[in-house]
Amino acid sequence: MGKAQKKKAMRRHNPMRVPDNHLPPGLSAAAETSQKKDQIPPILQKMESADPAERKWACVAVSNIIQNDPSTRRLLQGKDVVGILITRLSDSEEEVVVEAAGALRNLCIDGGHELCGEMYNKNVLAPLKAFIPKIAQTLSQYLENPKSAPENAQKVVYELADSVITMFWCLSETSSKALNTINQASLVPFLMSFLVQRKKLPLSAVASAAQCLYVLTEDNPPAAEELRTNGSYTSALLSIAQGQLASDDIRGMALKVLSAGILWNISPLPPLTAASAVDIGGEIVLPLMPPLLTSISLPETSQQIQTLVEKQASLPQMESLSLNHTPKSEDKTPLELDLERFENRLRTIQLGLEILTSVCATLPDSEISPENDVADEAEEAEEDADGEEDTDDQMATDETPAASQPNLSRFAFLIPTILSLIEPTHLSFPPPGSPSIHPPITSALGSIHLCALECLNNLFLSLATSHRYITDAERAQGMTIWNSLWTVLQKAGDLRSAAITKEQRLFWETAIGVLWGVSIVFKGIILPEEDQVRLLVSLSEAYTGIDQMKVKLVGTLECLAQHPLSIDANRVIASYLVSLLPTGTVDRTSVESTLQVTSALIDIYSDETVPYDINFRENDILGKLIDAVEPIRKLVRGINKKKPGGIELKRRGEETRDNLVDFIKYRRGLRL
Repeated sequence: MGKAQKKKAMRRHNPMRVPDNHLPPGLSAAAETSQKKDQIPPILQKMESADPAERKWACVAVSNIIQNDPSTRRLLQGKDVVGILITRLSDSEEEVVVEAAGALRNLCIDGGHELCGEMYNKNVLAPLKAFIPKIAQTLSQYLENPKSAPENAQKVVYELADSVITMFWCLSETSSKALNTINQASLVPFLMSFLVQRKKLPLSAVASAAQCLYVLTEDNPPAAEELRTNGSYTSALLSIAQGQLASDDIRGMALKVLSAGILWNISPLPPLTAASAVDIGGEIVLPLMPPLLTSISLPETSQQIQTLVEKQASLPQMESLSLNHTPKSEDKTPLELDLERFENRLRTIQLGLEILTSVCATLPDSEISPENDVADEAEEAEEDADGEEDTDDQMATDETPAASQPNLSRFAFLIPTILSLIEPTHLSFPPPGSPSIHPPITSALGSIHLCALECLNNLFLSLATSHRYITDAERAQGMTIWNSLWTVLQKAGDLRSAAITKEQRLFWETAIGVLWGVSIVFKGIILPEEDQVRLLVSLSEAYTGIDQMKVKLVGTLECLAQHPLSIDANRVIASYLVSLLPTGTVDRTSVESTLQVTSALIDIYSDETVPYDINFRENDILGKLIDAVEPIRKLVRGINKKKPGGIELKRRGEETRDNLVDFIKYRRGLRL
C-alpha cells in the first residue's frame, strides 16, 4: 500500500473572506454587478487631494464600500487602490496614515492571498517595518505613564498597531518570500510585548499579535526558536492558555486557543523552563477543544445568521458617500456587530480545529523549508547509494516516539463533535454563480468544514501508521463513523456534476482522504455497500490523470475489498483494479496509482483462506498479475529520482515490483 501522508502545515489560514469566484473573470463583470462603481472616481480623486481631511475621508471610504462587496473590491484593485493606499502610509498627516493602514488591513483580510501577494509585490513591507519602532516607543511611553504619552498614543497603539500587525499576519501566509522578509524584521519581541502587557491593552490588538505569532511560529524555525528559548515568553503564553474565562468570552477564548497553538508550534520546549514539564497537546490543547467545538451548532447558527441578514437588508441603505456624512471606519450597527460576533466565534472554532489537526498527526512536521528540498533529496540519494534504505514503516518507527502515537480512545470523545462540524449548512455552499447572503460567514463555514475534515484525515492516517490493535469498542465505532461521512457527502453535492462549485469539489476531495484513512483503520470491519463501491469506482475513473486523488480512491477500494464475507463487492472491486494494471505502453502520468493498484491486489489476496479468495482463482487474477510484471518493471525503471519525491517513489516502486514477483511465486506454489 502506498504511503498515506498526513496533512502538511500550510500557510493558508487566511482564505479569501469575501470570495469573488462567483463572478466571471475581468473588470467588466465586476462593473456590471457593483452598485458602487460611480463612487470609486471621487474616492480615488480625493485620495490625492491637498486637503488632509479629504485624504482621510477617501481612506475611510475604501473600507466602507468594500464591505461584503467583491465586485467593488475588484474594481478598486483594477484602479491600483493598493498602490495608492501604500503611498498614503507615508502621508504627513498621522490620521491619514492610520486610516490608510486600516483600509489596507481590510483589503488584506477580505481579499486573501491574491491581494496580499499584490501588496507584497508593491513593497508594502517597507513602510510596515518602519512603523514597528514608532509603535513600540509609543506603546512603552503609554504603558509607563499614560499621562505623559503623546496625545495620539491610544490611536497609534490601538488602531495603527492592530492594522500593521494584522497585515504582517496575512502577508506571512502569502509566500515563502514574504515570510523570509518578515523574519528579518525580528517581530517576536514586539509582538510578545502585547501579550505580556495584555491586561493594559485592548484585546483586539493583543489578539492580532497572538494571531501573528501563531502564524510566524508554524513551520518557521527562526521565529519559533526565538520564542521557545525565552522563558518569560513561554511563561506568559502558558499563563494565558491556562487562564480562566467568563462563560461567554469568545474573544478571550480565541486568545487562549492562539496561545495554546503557539506553544504547540514551538514545542518541545527547552528543559528547565516553566512550561517544559507541561504536555502541551494533552494538558493544554485537548482540554480546550470540548468547550470550544461544542460551543456552537452550525445549523442553528446558520439560521440565526440568515435572520440577521434579512433584518439588515430591510433597513434603509446609505445611497452615496459624502465628505460630511461618511461613517467612521470603526462605526458598526448593532446587526453588524452581531454578525461579527458570530464570525469571530466561527473563526475561533476554525483555529481550534487547525491546532487539533496538528496534534492528531503522528509524524512531526519537518523543519526543512521548501527551498531546502534539493539538499534533502541529495542526502536521501547518498543514503540510497550506500544501501541504507528504510521502509515506510521503519521511518515511522524511527521518527515517532511510541508515546506520541495517538490512539482512538484518546480522541474518541471528540469524533462525534468533529463529524458534526463537517456537515454543510444551507449557507455553506451557495449555488454556482450566486453570491452568498453573507460572504464572510460562508467563508468561515467552509473553512470549518475543511479543517474538520483535515483533522479527521490526520487522526485516522496517524492511527493507520501506528499499527496499533483496534479494541472491540473502537471496532464498533467504525461503521458509525463511516456511515456519518457518507451522510455528510450526500449533502455536499454531486462531485460528478458539472454544476459543482470549486468549494464543493475541495470538500469532496478532502473527504475522500478521510474515507481512505477510516477504511485503513477499520479494514475488514466496514461493510461495503454496492452504491458506495460504484461511486468510488466512478470517481476513480473520473480522476484519471490526477494521480494523487486516484491513489486515495484505489486505496479506499482496496480496504473495502477486504471485508471477509463481501464476496460480490470484492469481485467488483478486483475486476476494476485488474483493469488498471499496465499491459503494454506505460502511462507515466499514473505511476503512483499503478503502484497502488498493484500493491492493493497483493494485499487483498495475500490470505488464500478468506472466503472472497474464490474471486482470485475464478477470474485468473494471477495470470493478469504475471502479464503485468514486465510493464511494471519498465514503469519502475523509468522513475526519475532527480524529480521532487523521486527517490521515495523509486524506492516504493522497487519494493512493489519485488513484492509482486514474490507474491506470484507464493500463489503459484499454492497450486490452488
